Amino acid sequence: MLPRRSLLLLSLSALACRRRTASPHRVAVAAASDLRYVLAELLADLRSSHPELLVELSFGASGSLVAQISQGAPFDVFLSADESLARELVTLGLAQPRSLFRYARGHLALWVPRAPHLDLPSLGLRALLDPSIRRVALANPRHAPYGRAAVAALSASGLTAAVAPKLVTGENVAQAMQMAQSGAADAALVSLSLTHAPGVASSGQRYVVPAALHPPIEQGGVILRRAAHRPSAEAFAEYLRSASARGIFARHGFDPPSP
Repeated sequence: MLPRRSLLLLSLSALACRRRTASPHRVAVAAASDLRYVLAELLADLRSSHPELLVELSFGASGSLVAQISQGAPFDVFLSADESLARELVTLGLAQPRSLFRYARGHLALWVPRAPHLDLPSLGLRALLDPSIRRVALANPRHAPYGRAAVAALSASGLTAAVAPKLVTGENVAQAMQMAQSGAADAALVSLSLTHAPGVASSGQRYVVPAALHPPIEQGGVILRRAAHRPSAEAFAEYLRSASARGIFARHGFDPPSP
Protein backbone atom coordinates (compact mmCIF):
# COMPACT_ATOMS: atom_id res chain seq x y z
CA MET A 1 0.00 0.00 0.00
CA LEU A 2 1.24 3.48 -0.87
CA PRO A 3 1.99 5.88 2.00
CA ARG A 4 -0.65 8.55 2.64
CA ARG A 5 1.71 11.28 1.38
CA SER A 6 2.17 9.44 -1.95
CA LEU A 7 -1.58 8.99 -2.30
CA LEU A 8 -2.10 12.69 -1.68
CA LEU A 9 0.50 13.64 -4.30
CA LEU A 10 -1.08 11.29 -6.84
CA SER A 11 -4.52 12.76 -6.12
CA LEU A 12 -3.27 16.31 -6.53
CA SER A 13 -1.49 15.35 -9.76
CA ALA A 14 -4.64 13.77 -11.16
CA LEU A 15 -6.67 16.81 -10.18
CA ALA A 16 -4.16 19.11 -11.90
CA CYS A 17 -4.34 17.00 -15.06
CA ARG A 18 -8.14 17.17 -15.06
CA ARG A 19 -8.04 20.93 -14.66
CA ARG A 20 -5.59 21.30 -17.53
CA THR A 21 -7.76 19.09 -19.73
CA ALA A 22 -10.88 21.05 -18.89
CA SER A 23 -9.29 24.51 -19.09
CA PRO A 24 -11.48 26.83 -21.22
CA HIS A 25 -8.37 28.73 -22.30
CA ARG A 26 -6.47 25.89 -23.96
CA VAL A 27 -6.21 25.93 -27.78
CA ALA A 28 -4.66 22.94 -29.57
CA VAL A 29 -3.37 24.08 -32.97
CA ALA A 30 -2.26 21.92 -35.90
CA ALA A 31 0.03 24.20 -37.92
CA ALA A 32 1.85 23.95 -41.23
CA SER A 33 5.62 23.64 -40.81
CA ASP A 34 6.35 26.96 -42.53
CA LEU A 35 4.82 28.67 -39.47
CA ARG A 36 7.31 27.29 -36.95
CA TYR A 37 9.21 30.54 -36.32
CA VAL A 38 6.53 33.12 -37.02
CA LEU A 39 4.16 31.44 -34.57
CA ALA A 40 6.76 31.70 -31.81
CA GLU A 41 6.74 35.48 -32.22
CA LEU A 42 2.97 35.61 -32.66
CA LEU A 43 2.37 33.74 -29.42
CA ALA A 44 4.71 36.06 -27.54
CA ASP A 45 2.68 39.00 -28.84
CA LEU A 46 -0.64 37.24 -28.17
CA ARG A 47 0.20 36.93 -24.48
CA SER A 48 0.06 40.72 -24.13
CA SER A 49 -3.59 40.87 -25.25
CA HIS A 50 -4.77 37.38 -24.25
CA PRO A 51 -2.65 36.21 -21.31
CA GLU A 52 -5.34 33.68 -20.45
CA LEU A 53 -4.86 31.66 -23.67
CA LEU A 54 -2.69 28.55 -23.58
CA VAL A 55 -1.85 27.69 -27.20
CA GLU A 56 -0.35 24.25 -27.84
CA LEU A 57 1.30 23.79 -31.24
CA SER A 58 1.84 20.70 -33.37
CA PHE A 59 3.64 21.12 -36.71
CA GLY A 60 3.60 19.03 -39.87
CA ALA A 61 2.92 19.00 -43.59
CA SER A 62 -0.55 20.40 -44.20
CA GLY A 63 -1.76 17.27 -45.99
CA SER A 64 -0.48 15.03 -43.19
CA LEU A 65 -2.27 17.17 -40.61
CA VAL A 66 -5.54 16.85 -42.56
CA ALA A 67 -5.12 13.06 -42.41
CA GLN A 68 -4.54 13.21 -38.64
CA ILE A 69 -7.58 15.43 -38.10
CA SER A 70 -9.72 13.13 -40.28
CA GLN A 71 -8.68 10.25 -38.05
CA GLY A 72 -9.79 12.07 -34.91
CA ALA A 73 -6.72 13.96 -33.72
CA PRO A 74 -7.88 16.33 -30.92
CA PHE A 75 -7.12 19.74 -32.42
CA ASP A 76 -9.17 22.91 -32.08
CA VAL A 77 -7.68 24.96 -34.94
CA PHE A 78 -5.99 23.99 -38.21
CA LEU A 79 -3.57 26.43 -39.89
CA SER A 80 -2.80 25.22 -43.39
CA ALA A 81 -0.19 26.36 -45.89
CA ASP A 82 -2.87 25.79 -48.53
CA GLU A 83 -6.32 27.23 -48.00
CA SER A 84 -7.88 24.46 -50.08
CA LEU A 85 -6.92 21.89 -47.42
CA ALA A 86 -8.76 23.89 -44.77
CA ARG A 87 -11.75 23.96 -47.13
CA GLU A 88 -11.43 20.19 -47.47
CA LEU A 89 -12.12 19.82 -43.76
CA VAL A 90 -15.28 21.89 -44.24
CA THR A 91 -16.33 19.61 -47.10
CA LEU A 92 -15.71 16.57 -44.89
CA GLY A 93 -17.97 18.06 -42.23
CA LEU A 94 -15.11 18.43 -39.77
CA ALA A 95 -15.19 22.24 -39.63
CA GLN A 96 -17.77 25.01 -39.75
CA PRO A 97 -17.85 26.87 -43.11
CA ARG A 98 -18.17 30.24 -41.35
CA SER A 99 -14.98 29.63 -39.37
CA LEU A 100 -12.78 29.45 -42.49
CA PHE A 101 -10.33 32.35 -42.78
CA ARG A 102 -7.20 33.42 -44.64
CA TYR A 103 -4.29 34.63 -42.56
CA ALA A 104 -1.36 35.14 -44.99
CA ARG A 105 0.05 34.59 -48.46
CA GLY A 106 3.33 32.67 -48.53
CA HIS A 107 6.31 32.75 -50.88
CA LEU A 108 8.60 30.04 -52.18
CA ALA A 109 12.34 30.57 -51.82
CA LEU A 110 15.54 28.85 -52.89
CA TRP A 111 18.10 28.68 -50.09
CA VAL A 112 21.71 27.68 -50.72
CA PRO A 113 24.23 27.38 -47.89
CA ARG A 114 27.99 27.60 -48.20
CA ALA A 115 28.12 28.59 -51.90
CA PRO A 116 29.85 31.99 -52.21
CA HIS A 117 30.74 31.27 -55.85
CA LEU A 118 27.06 31.33 -56.84
CA ASP A 119 25.44 34.65 -57.70
CA LEU A 120 22.01 33.54 -56.58
CA PRO A 121 20.19 36.84 -57.26
CA SER A 122 21.34 36.70 -60.91
CA LEU A 123 21.05 32.96 -61.49
CA GLY A 124 17.77 32.35 -59.72
CA LEU A 125 16.57 28.77 -60.10
CA ARG A 126 19.22 28.13 -62.75
CA ALA A 127 21.70 27.98 -59.88
CA LEU A 128 20.39 24.45 -59.38
CA LEU A 129 22.19 23.46 -62.60
CA ASP A 130 25.59 24.21 -61.06
CA PRO A 131 27.70 21.04 -60.60
CA SER A 132 28.24 21.93 -56.93
CA ILE A 133 24.51 21.48 -56.34
CA ARG A 134 24.16 17.71 -56.22
CA ARG A 135 21.12 17.35 -53.97
CA VAL A 136 18.11 19.68 -53.78
CA ALA A 137 15.71 19.26 -50.89
CA LEU A 138 12.01 20.01 -51.07
CA ALA A 139 8.95 19.07 -49.06
CA ASN A 140 7.09 15.97 -50.20
CA PRO A 141 4.67 17.32 -52.83
CA ARG A 142 2.12 14.63 -51.96
CA HIS A 143 1.56 16.20 -48.54
CA ALA A 144 3.12 19.67 -48.55
CA PRO A 145 1.87 22.76 -50.43
CA TYR A 146 5.38 24.21 -50.67
CA GLY A 147 6.58 20.97 -52.23
CA ARG A 148 3.89 21.28 -54.89
CA ALA A 149 4.85 24.92 -55.45
CA ALA A 150 8.49 23.88 -55.90
CA VAL A 151 7.58 21.24 -58.49
CA ALA A 152 5.43 23.80 -60.35
CA ALA A 153 8.22 26.40 -60.33
CA LEU A 154 10.77 23.94 -61.72
CA SER A 155 8.34 22.96 -64.46
CA ALA A 156 7.51 26.57 -65.38
CA SER A 157 11.25 27.34 -65.55
CA GLY A 158 11.94 24.40 -67.87
CA LEU A 159 14.26 22.81 -65.28
CA THR A 160 12.37 19.66 -64.36
CA ALA A 161 14.38 17.24 -66.49
CA ALA A 162 17.74 18.62 -65.39
CA VAL A 163 16.96 18.99 -61.69
CA ALA A 164 14.73 15.94 -61.07
CA PRO A 165 17.69 13.55 -60.53
CA LYS A 166 18.95 15.86 -57.77
CA LEU A 167 15.71 16.05 -55.80
CA VAL A 168 15.45 14.64 -52.29
CA THR A 169 12.30 15.03 -50.21
CA GLY A 170 11.59 15.80 -46.60
CA GLU A 171 8.28 14.98 -44.99
CA ASN A 172 7.56 18.70 -44.64
CA VAL A 173 9.13 22.03 -45.53
CA ALA A 174 10.93 22.38 -42.18
CA GLN A 175 12.57 19.00 -42.68
CA ALA A 176 13.67 20.02 -46.19
CA MET A 177 15.29 23.11 -44.70
CA GLN A 178 17.05 21.02 -42.06
CA MET A 179 18.48 18.79 -44.78
CA ALA A 180 20.16 21.78 -46.42
CA GLN A 181 21.35 23.19 -43.10
CA SER A 182 22.89 19.87 -42.05
CA GLY A 183 24.65 19.23 -45.36
CA ALA A 184 22.38 16.36 -46.39
CA ALA A 185 21.38 18.59 -49.34
CA ASP A 186 23.20 21.39 -51.14
CA ALA A 187 20.12 23.57 -51.64
CA ALA A 188 16.49 23.68 -50.59
CA LEU A 189 13.25 24.93 -52.09
CA VAL A 190 11.34 26.03 -49.01
CA SER A 191 9.06 28.70 -47.65
CA LEU A 192 10.52 32.19 -47.50
CA SER A 193 9.48 32.30 -43.84
CA LEU A 194 11.98 29.58 -42.89
CA THR A 195 14.83 31.56 -44.43
CA HIS A 196 14.02 34.30 -41.88
CA ALA A 197 14.77 31.92 -39.00
CA PRO A 198 17.54 32.87 -36.55
CA GLY A 199 20.97 32.18 -38.00
CA VAL A 200 19.75 31.19 -41.47
CA ALA A 201 20.28 34.50 -43.27
CA SER A 202 23.92 34.64 -42.17
CA SER A 203 24.70 31.07 -43.20
CA GLY A 204 23.55 31.08 -46.82
CA GLN A 205 21.90 32.89 -49.72
CA ARG A 206 18.22 33.04 -50.59
CA TYR A 207 16.34 33.78 -53.75
CA VAL A 208 12.63 34.52 -53.70
CA VAL A 209 11.04 32.51 -56.50
CA PRO A 210 8.76 34.71 -58.66
CA ALA A 211 5.14 34.10 -57.71
CA ALA A 212 4.23 33.79 -61.38
CA LEU A 213 6.07 30.45 -61.53
CA HIS A 214 3.68 28.61 -59.22
CA PRO A 215 0.07 28.79 -58.02
CA PRO A 216 -0.57 31.35 -55.26
CA ILE A 217 0.21 30.08 -51.77
CA GLU A 218 -2.90 31.32 -49.99
CA GLN A 219 -2.68 30.13 -46.40
CA GLY A 220 -5.90 29.53 -44.53
CA GLY A 221 -7.20 28.32 -41.23
CA VAL A 222 -10.36 26.83 -39.81
CA ILE A 223 -11.87 26.04 -36.41
CA LEU A 224 -12.76 22.37 -36.10
CA ARG A 225 -16.26 21.20 -35.17
CA ARG A 226 -14.89 19.07 -32.35
CA ALA A 227 -13.06 22.04 -30.82
CA ALA A 228 -13.34 21.61 -27.07
CA HIS A 229 -12.75 25.30 -26.36
CA ARG A 230 -14.50 27.22 -29.13
CA PRO A 231 -14.46 30.72 -27.56
CA SER A 232 -10.70 30.42 -27.03
CA ALA A 233 -10.22 29.04 -30.56
CA GLU A 234 -12.22 31.96 -31.97
CA ALA A 235 -10.14 34.47 -29.98
CA PHE A 236 -6.94 32.94 -31.37
CA ALA A 237 -8.25 32.99 -34.95
CA GLU A 238 -9.36 36.60 -34.56
CA TYR A 239 -5.91 37.59 -33.29
CA LEU A 240 -4.25 36.08 -36.39
CA ARG A 241 -6.22 38.55 -38.53
CA SER A 242 -5.30 41.55 -36.40
CA ALA A 243 -3.03 44.41 -37.48
CA SER A 244 -0.47 43.35 -34.89
CA ALA A 245 -0.32 39.81 -36.28
CA ARG A 246 -0.12 41.07 -39.88
CA GLY A 247 2.98 43.07 -38.96
CA ILE A 248 4.64 39.99 -37.51
CA PHE A 249 3.73 37.88 -40.55
CA ALA A 250 5.29 40.56 -42.77
CA ARG A 251 8.58 40.44 -40.85
CA HIS A 252 8.74 36.72 -41.59
CA GLY A 253 8.25 37.10 -45.33
CA PHE A 254 4.48 36.72 -45.65
CA ASP A 255 2.14 39.04 -47.53
CA PRO A 256 -1.38 39.88 -46.39
CA PRO A 257 -3.92 37.37 -47.69
CA SER A 258 -6.06 38.08 -50.71
CA PRO A 259 -9.51 39.49 -49.83
